[in-house]
Amino acid sequence: MSKLTGWWKNRSTAGKVELYTRGSFLLFVILEILSFGATPLAAAGSAAAERSSFAVPLTLFLLMCAHAALCGVLTSKALHWVVGRRERPTRLAVATAVLTGVCIVAVLALRATGHLSHATVAPTIVAGLAWFTSGSLVLCLRSVRRMWYVAAAAALATGLSALGLGMSGGKAVGYGVGVLLGGLFFGATCGFSAWLLRTVYELDRSREVQARLAVAEERLRFGRDLHDVMGRNLAVIALKSELAVQLARRERPEAVEQMIEVQRIARESQREVRDVVRGYREADLAVELEGARGVLNAAGMDCRVDFRPDRELASEVQSALGWVVREATTNVLRHGDAKRCRIRLTAPASGPVTLVVENDGAPETPAGQPGSGLAGLRERLAVLEGTLEAGLVGDGRFRLRAQIPGRRLDGLEVGA
Repeated sequence: MSKLTGWWKNRSTAGKVELYTRGSFLLFVILEILSFGATPLAAAGSAAAERSSFAVPLTLFLLMCAHAALCGVLTSKALHWVVGRRERPTRLAVATAVLTGVCIVAVLALRATGHLSHATVAPTIVAGLAWFTSGSLVLCLRSVRRMWYVAAAAALATGLSALGLGMSGGKAVGYGVGVLLGGLFFGATCGFSAWLLRTVYELDRSREVQARLAVAEERLRFGRDLHDVMGRNLAVIALKSELAVQLARRERPEAVEQMIEVQRIARESQREVRDVVRGYREADLAVELEGARGVLNAAGMDCRVDFRPDRELASEVQSALGWVVREATTNVLRHGDAKRCRIRLTAPASGPVTLVVENDGAPETPAGQPGSGLAGLRERLAVLEGTLEAGLVGDGRFRLRAQIPGRRLDGLEVGA
C-alpha cells in the first residue's frame, strides 16, 4: 500500500499542487473532446436526414480532438514556464491562436453555407474552440490586464467573422457574447491556477532561501568574530616581530623583550580564538528551542515546545541538545511537507534527559544522498554517553529521539 501512495506522499507541497493542477487541465482536454467534440456526431446521429452525410460531423469531431491535444501540449509547456523550468512557449501560443481562428472561421462558413443545418452544432464548436484556447493562452501571460484582453479579442474576432460571412447582426452578437462570457470564465480559472502554482513554488523557494540565509548569517558572524579577535593581534605581532628583527640586527638587547611580548600576544590570541570557537560550538538550549518554534511557526507549521526540566542541566548537556534541536529544525524545513511539529524535553530529577522532535509529512524515501548531520549529532552525544534514534514511526511521522544519561548537576554525578 505504501508503494501505491508513496508517489503522492513523497512530493513536496509545491509538487502536489502542480500535480493537481496538471490533472485538472488534463480533464479540460477530455471535457473538450467529450462535451464539445462529440456534439456533431450526436447531432448527426439524431437526424435521419444527415445520416447519409457523416463526413462533416466526423471531420469536426477529429478537429476538436486535434485542437484539444494542441491545447493540452500548450498548457503543459506553459505550466513549465510558470514554475520557471523553461522559456515561455510564445511560438506555440501564437500558432494555437492562429489555428483556432482558422477553425472558427471554417465552422462559421459551414454554418453560413448550410453545410451545418443543426442549430446547436456551430455555436457549440465555436465556443469550445474559443474557450479552451483562451484558457491556454492566459497561462502564457503574467499581466492580469492582458489576460482579460484574450477573451475580449476572441469575442470581437468571432463576431466580426460571423458578420463577414453574411450572418445577421443578432447572430454575430450572440456568437461574440457567448465567446466573451465563456472566455472570461476559462481565463479567470486558468489564470488563478497559474497564480496559485507560481505562489506555492515561490513560497517553497523562500523556505529554502531562508534556511540558506540562516547558515550564511552564522558563517558571517563567526567570520566577523574571528576577524575582530585576530585582526588586531596579528597586526601587533607583525609590527613587533619586524621591530625585533631590526633590533636583533643592531644587536640591541631590547629585541628579546619584543619577542617575549610577541609570544605573550600569540598566546593571548590563541586563548581568544578558543573562546570564539567555544562560543560557536556551544549552543544555548533555551535559545535554540525558542528559535526553532519561531522559525517553524513562521514557515506555516504548528510547532509546540514542551520544556519543563526538573533540574538544571550541565552546560555540555545543553550544548549537545541545542545542536540536536538546531539540526532537527533544519531537517524539518528542508525535507518533507510538515504541518505539525512537537518538541518535548524531559529532564527528571534523576534519570536520563530525553529530547524528542516529531513532525508529520515526512517522505517514506528521503530525496538525495543522506547528509552527515545526524552522524555529527551522534558523535556529539557519544561524548556524553548519549544515544540518538531517528526514523519513521508510521503515518508519515518522523521522530528524532536523543537521550543522555543523568550525568552532572552543579558538577556532581547524579547517576544514570
